[in-house]
Amino acid sequence: MTELAFVQDFRHANRVAPPGTVLIRETSSEGKLYTLYAGWAFRYKTLSDGRRQILNFLLPGDFIGLQQHFNDGAAYGVEALTSVSLCAFQQNGLMDLFKALPALGFDVTWLAASQKNVLDENLLTAGRRNATERVATLLLQLFQRAERVGLVVDGAIEFPLNQQHVADALGLSLVHTNKTMRRLLGLGLYRIEGGRLELLDRKALSRIADHDDGALRPVPLI
Repeated sequence: MTELAFVQDFRHANRVAPPGTVLIRETSSEGKLYTLYAGWAFRYKTLSDGRRQILNFLLPGDFIGLQQHFNDGAAYGVEALTSVSLCAFQQNGLMDLFKALPALGFDVTWLAASQKNVLDENLLTAGRRNATERVATLLLQLFQRAERVGLVVDGAIEFPLNQQHVADALGLSLVHTNKTMRRLLGLGLYRIEGGRLELLDRKALSRIADHDDGALRPVPLI
């Protein structure tokens, strides 16, 4: 069976969902796998009192739900940040994919490792970077990742996050997030207009964040 034919057989269904849709519910044992084709989403965990930590943001090309395969249910939730288009896969076919098409299995492993690298960077941000460095890092990371999948148009990317999303991702209060974003805005480092983000001085943001602003490796599409 060719790679294309196998992937077509591996696919279970296509799905379109509006903003706010919970794609994977915390502790759910449904075991679905998705490739995000269009739109933005985010992974999160919540405490019993409702406090939420956004673990990372998901962009087109990201593979969602793999961790469920190795746990008793989902250890996190996934919510659509914008309207999204996804391809759903049967989780019980994952081992067949690795056996039949090792190169494609490597792509899945690469995607998982890439997401782990994002989480490692997020841990460094939460543990060691101050508020200004955190916001600068997030803006750079998201712009780099959007750039990698061809989402930059006229020097700007879609930016569907509100300040609560930023606060939940960076472990800051909403007030502190607002002050920090206004400070960087006042320095002329970025601009958000009409729901689109433009980085006006990437070198300065990179220096503030102590974050590499180099081009990222292309994402394999499963």
